[in-house]
Amino acid sequence: MRVYLAIVDETEESRVSLRFAARRAAKTGGLVQILALVPKQGFNAFGGVQATIEEEARDRAEVLASSAAGELFDEMGKMPQIAVRTNEEGAISDYLAEHPEIAALVLGAAAEGAPGPLVSHFTARSGSLPCPLFIVPGGMSPEDLERLS
Repeated sequence: MRVYLAIVDETEESRVSLRFAARRAAKTGGLVQILALVPKQGFNAFGGVQATIEEEARDRAEVLASSAAGELFDEMGKMPQIAVRTNEEGAISDYLAEHPEIAALVLGAAAEGAPGPLVSHFTARSGSLPCPLFIVPGGMSPEDLERLS
């Protein structure tokens, strides 16, 4: 069974890549795994304050992933697997190494300007990934996503 890993955040290109992964999984009898990344905090506050900030960031990531999973369930009738990780160096690569069942990493490129940090990072390392890398243009229409998935 093919498993497509989609990285979710609050960007439009993330929604496009998730939709592509869902359509591709539906057409191939596969599944979607959603990985939500908790933004790493760029500063350190006092103990309790820092813990609260980190917990709130994790809660936002979990809500985002759960919302995306709910939309996919409504569309596909299958509940995707959800994981939440801190966005530290190597978090996605580590996740891929821990999950050899993943058949493809699906990322969305920004509709305008630079493609985004994840696309830039993984295209530079695509030759050493354990699975194919799908890059979905962020400006694709739902009709085009349906046709091409």
